[in-house]
This record gives sequence, C-alpha cells and structure tokens, in this order.
Amino acid sequence: MSDSQARFEVYEDDAGQWRWRLVHRNGNILADSGEGYASKQKAKQGLESVKENAPGAPVEE
Repeated sequence: MSDSQARFEVYEDDAGQWRWRLVHRNGNILADSGEGYASKQKAKQGLESVKENAPGAPVEE
C-alpha cells in the first residue's frame, strides 16, 4: 500500500458514464474527471494522463 494521503477511484455514474476522482483519506474529493467517459478503460486512461502530465505543475494566479 502506498503512503499517499489520497486514492483514485474509477466509478460508473447514474447516466452509465465512467468517471474518476481523487479522494483524500478523510473523504474529501480533491479532483475529478469533469466529464464522463464511454468506457472504464477510457476513464483509467484519463486519470493516468493526469498522473503522468501534472506532477510539479505550476500554479497560475
């Protein structure tokens, strides 16, 4: 098990679309896909893209 304070979840919404969300261990949702995907595989690809492309991303104000 990872030392991370959060986990990614992949789930099917009420409309039958697949989504991902990043959930802190206290239950707060930190981020989500913002869109539904037609397949679970596409939702997983979306979350993997975030993991790969956003480490150390700058904050713009």
